[in-house]
Amino acid sequence: MLRSPSSLLLIAIIASVRPLHAQGSSVHQLSWMAGCWRQSNPASGRTIDEQWMAPMGRTMLGMARTVRGDSTIEFEHLQILERGGHAIFHAEPSGQAPADFEARSVSDSLVTFENPAHDFPQRVIYRRKGRDSLIARIEGTRNGRVRGVDFPYARAACPE
Repeated sequence: MLRSPSSLLLIAIIASVRPLHAQGSSVHQLSWMAGCWRQSNPASGRTIDEQWMAPMGRTMLGMARTVRGDSTIEFEHLQILERGGHAIFHAEPSGQAPADFEARSVSDSLVTFENPAHDFPQRVIYRRKGRDSLIARIEGTRNGRVRGVDFPYARAACPE
């Protein structure tokens, strides 16, 4: 069957258009966060583990726990999901109300989530440093003072 040049062009355009899920979502851009991460402080006896599942279904699931000695002193259920075309960081820390932070910038090594209405923090930032290092940072204003806390993590073996 012969096709006209205009119909061939239309077929080529349709074939090149992919749905958003095939192109990759804003959540998929954060696949560099996937894995297990650890921060240990022998002086305080404190260890923080944070784990992120790889993006699937426009969602990354995560969890974190802080252990001192043989006791879990904090934990957090985490989720990065896509809402309205934006990556949303949803945190449910132990003993606190859940909070959502919207991604303001996303790249292959840095993401900044913000919620100006939240008490503290107002920003949650993840930065990849090389293949085996991740720095999580919370920052914002508390009691009229600008504060920030860094959580430098090294890649760790994931539990079996």
